[in-house]
Amino acid sequence: MIWWPTEVPTLTHGLITLRPPQESDIQLIYEACQDPLIPKFTTVPANYTMAHAEFYIREKTPQSLINQSELLFIIEKGVGDDAQFVGPISFHSFDIANESAEIGYWITKEMRGLGIGKIACKILTEYGFTTMGYKRIQAHVNVENMISRKLLLSAGYTLEGIIRSKVRQDDGSFTDMALFSVLRDEWEGL
Repeated sequence: MIWWPTEVPTLTHGLITLRPPQESDIQLIYEACQDPLIPKFTTVPANYTMAHAEFYIREKTPQSLINQSELLFIIEKGVGDDAQFVGPISFHSFDIANESAEIGYWITKEMRGLGIGKIACKILTEYGFTTMGYKRIQAHVNVENMISRKLLLSAGYTLEGIIRSKVRQDDGSFTDMALFSVLRDEWEGL
């Protein structure tokens, strides 16, 4: 049985926190999405505007929680006034009948390569298995995104294979995606 929260909780491990999105994240998301790697390797539009960020935080995120279609967190490094925005991470693409979900994230340019994404991924995966009740969590990663592929492997996920022509890019072309997963029965935890 899958359990769904009525509000986004705050999850912490060491100096890494996953917290509910807030109004002050709008500017930070907008600025981060100007980095060309984020739209290259995600479904974020290449021409990301402030209106996109406002819609994402003010409308899409609260509605997704109510509709149980996405559970979005903001990753932070540090505590209190020293906390730094790292990026979003979420569960989405739920398959309740088969007790599975997909994890997705992106990390700001300044925070990549510091191990923060790995810890955030492990925090959310742990929550998905122990609190929400999922048996399988998977991720789709652009085959060219070697950093994200390494992140998932280091977080305990297994590469299952390549899904050909999975995602349409802004230019109309399709890209292959690497499919990663982890099962609750094999999860080693934080």
